[in-house]
Amino acid sequence: MTNIDIGAENDFPLEEGVYVGHDVTGGEPIAVFRTEEGIYALNDRCTHGNYSLSEGWVEDGTVECPKHASSFCLANGKVLNLPATQDAPTHDVDVVDGRVLLTPKFDA
Repeated sequence: MTNIDIGAENDFPLEEGVYVGHDVTGGEPIAVFRTEEGIYALNDRCTHGNYSLSEGWVEDGTVECPKHASSFCLANGKVLNLPATQDAPTHDVDVVDGRVLLTPKFDA
């Protein structure tokens, strides 16, 4: 897998999601989140209703879907409450010299 430079660390506001489109990822759109604990990446769609997680609310290491309020752990994508029942796929993110490098993990 190839690392994709998606911007400077400061380009990602704390406790908010940033949409990274399929034209950049080479697959599904990805939502990138920066918290005090680190930077995380999940597929940018709720596994329940196909709504954008990058538009969700970020708090305490979770993101809440803006449509039906399912929550997902940013660190591992685990679904934390209904109506979603399926985890959100995660992707690798590293920060090197202040640059955010995304490594998408799409199924072949």
